[in-house]
Amino acid sequence: MRVLVITGTDTEVGKTVTTAAVAASARAAGRSVAVLKAAQTGVRPDERGDADEVAWLAGPVTTDELARFPEPLAPGTAARRAGMAPVRPREVAERAAKLTTEHDLVLVEGAGGLLVRFDEDGGTLADAARLLGAPVLVVTRAGLGTLNATELTARELRRRELELAGVVIGSWPGEPDLATRCNVTDLPEVAGAPLLGALPAGAGALPPAEFRTAAPGWLAPRLDGTWDAEAFRTREAT
Repeated sequence: MRVLVITGTDTEVGKTVTTAAVAASARAAGRSVAVLKAAQTGVRPDERGDADEVAWLAGPVTTDELARFPEPLAPGTAARRAGMAPVRPREVAERAAKLTTEHDLVLVEGAGGLLVRFDEDGGTLADAARLLGAPVLVVTRAGLGTLNATELTARELRRRELELAGVVIGSWPGEPDLATRCNVTDLPEVAGAPLLGALPAGAGALPPAEFRTAAPGWLAPRLDGTWDAEAFRTREAT
C-alpha cells in the first residue's frame, strides 16, 4: 500500500488525529511518510493546518497542501466564496502520485466526509481515490448514530468499486455507554470491513513524544500497529 486515502463519516470525527497516528505508526516501522491535505478550509495563511498538525504529532513527515480557503465550509463552497480556483480530484491524484516517488507511504486526508464537493463539477475525494486506485480508510464516531453514517459511507465506496481498507474509531471515550460498547461489534458488520483501530479520546492533546510512542497501540497491524481488535472487543463490548 503506497497511498491511503483517509476520510470520515462527518466533520470532527478525528480524521486528522487518526492520520497522525497512521503516520506515526508507519514511521515507527521505518517507513517514510508524506501527508497531503487535499483542501484546507477555515484556516488563515499564517495558521497551522491539518497537515501541520499531523507533523507536530507524528514527527518528521513531508507535508503538502493543495489549497487553503479562509472560511470553514465545504471546499467547493469555500473556493467559490473566496473567488479562488477550486481543488479538483485530478490535481489531488497527480500530487499524491508524485509524492509516492519519494516516500514509502502517502496519506491523503480529505475534508469532511467522502462526498463533500471540491469543485463546481461535483468532484469529491472518492473521485481522487478512484484515480489513484487507492484504498480508503474511514474514520467514524464511537457512539449512537455512527452505524448509519458508517454503512452509508461503506455502501457508497462499494457502489463506486473502491476498496474500503477498514474503519477506525476516531475517539474512544474513557467510559463508553451501552450503544458505544455494542458498536465495537456492529461497526465492522455494517461496514463490511475490519475495525482497524480505536484512538482514545484526547489523543490529539498528548505531548508529541507520548503520542508517537502510543500510536502503534491504537492501530491494527495492517496500519503498522499492534492493536488487537478481538481483545478490544472482548474487553469493551461486554
